[in-house]
Amino acid sequence: MAGSGQHTRAGDGIINRVTNWEFARLEYRAAGTLGTDRFMDWTATFHHPGGVLRWGTDERFDDLRHLNRAGAAGWQAYDRAAIHVHNEPHRLSSVTYSMRRPVP
Repeated sequence: MAGSGQHTRAGDGIINRVTNWEFARLEYRAAGTLGTDRFMDWTATFHHPGGVLRWGTDERFDDLRHLNRAGAAGWQAYDRAAIHVHNEPHRLSSVTYSMRRPVP
């Protein structure tokens, strides 16, 4: 307001909230083979602030079911790291998903 002696600044009266996050990881690891089938078994383990949860074993790589389970609990995947068997780039050994969710 020109001439009134009052000045306004952008952001006056506004409180910007900062989101606090808790972090977890979903480890999806090759567990070997099951019998004589041609598919490798995979184990899913979820590490979170409350401890470690074993989410079972799949006969095939099917991490989508476990990602959906984490998503239903409010977790967001924000990074993925894959590890391959040395000298065999076509064979996946493990996948780790970094996850986070807002602290209520």
